Amino acid sequence: MRKGRLMMTIRPATDSDLPTICGIYSHARRQMALAGNPKQWGNDKPSPETIREDIRKKQSYVISIHGHICGVFALITGDDATYQVIEDGAWLNDKPYGTIHRIAGNGQVHGIFAAVSSFCESKLETDGIQNIRIDTHEDNRIMQHLLVEYGYTKCGRIYVEDHTPRIAYQKEFSV
Repeated sequence: MRKGRLMMTIRPATDSDLPTICGIYSHARRQMALAGNPKQWGNDKPSPETIREDIRKKQSYVISIHGHICGVFALITGDDATYQVIEDGAWLNDKPYGTIHRIAGNGQVHGIFAAVSSFCESKLETDGIQNIRIDTHEDNRIMQHLLVEYGYTKCGRIYVEDHTPRIAYQKEFSV
């Protein structure tokens, strides 16, 4: 992905990336708290176990520039249990979808979300999937702004594993 003069590359994460990924998530938790969103990931999410599981399942990806990792996310294809029930709205459709989870940057590079969204659309297109879903905490104003800016539609409210609410979004694109 090209962003200005910087060439972002996205590749599957490996076990050797774990310390860098954990550092990025630590930075993201601090930044979210400073921006008024201390609850979304608290002090310990995502856990190293969750990250390892994402890597094992080959659903964790890192974004890098000139070989230096600057971001991370998970792309999960198929039904997401937390998306089975939606309140105060409805999904755009019931077609197959991929879900973006745990997206974070190191704070040194702009354009992470744009690169991730474009990458996920391209990757899903190869499987004939035309939908991306994502959720965020009501206090995460930055992510809400980015989602709207990049064509995601606010669909309603879902509840994550710890039973806390999240704003749910979906983007439908053509294959």
